[in-house]
Amino acid sequence: MAFPEDVLTEDEHVVLHLHPHWKALIRPVAVLVLAVGAVVAGLVLLPSGGGGSIALAVIGVLALVAVLWLALWPFLVWRTTHYLFTNERVLLQQGVLSRDRRDIPLTRINDHAMSQRFVERLLGCGTLTIESAGERGQSVLHDVPRVGQVQTKLYELVEAHHDKHSLGDSEMREILADLNEGKPLRDPTA
Repeated sequence: MAFPEDVLTEDEHVVLHLHPHWKALIRPVAVLVLAVGAVVAGLVLLPSGGGGSIALAVIGVLALVAVLWLALWPFLVWRTTHYLFTNERVLLQQGVLSRDRRDIPLTRINDHAMSQRFVERLLGCGTLTIESAGERGQSVLHDVPRVGQVQTKLYELVEAHHDKHSLGDSEMREILADLNEGKPLRDPTA
C-alpha cells in the first residue's frame, strides 16, 4: 500500500508523502471496540445452549459485518489515499479496488488555500484547496495533517520550480546583449 516510486520521473523526488489525518480512523476504531465489546458481553451474559447460542451467533455475525463495513473498509480507504508532493508536481491518489490518480504539475498551480474548523485546529488538520489551470480546476484535499505547514511547503515548491525554470535578470541581459551584437541565441541552461 506504499506509494510506488516508479511513478516518479528521473529528476523528481518526494518532498512530502501524506495520508489523511488520523482522525479518519476514530470511527473505525470505535466500531471495532464496540463490536468486540458486544461479542464479549454476549459470551458473558447470554446463557449457553439453545437460544443463547443463536443470539450469540447473530451478535457475532452483526459484529463481523460492522467491523468489515464500518472499520476495515474506512481503514483501507484511509491507507490507500495518498497526498504526494514532489519537486515537480502534486500527486493525489486514492482507491482500494480501483485507483484514481491526479497529477498537478507545479507550473499549473495558480492558487492554493487552506481552511480549518475549530476542531480541526485543535487536531492539527484541515482542508487544502489547490486551484490549477486546466479543465478540472480545483482539487480539494480533506483532512490534511499539519495543513498550514503543507500549504507553506507547497508555496515553496511552486516558487522554487518557477525560479528554476525561468530566466533571471542577469541571464536576460546576456541574451539581449548577445542579440544586440548579432550573436546566435544560446541555451541559457546549458
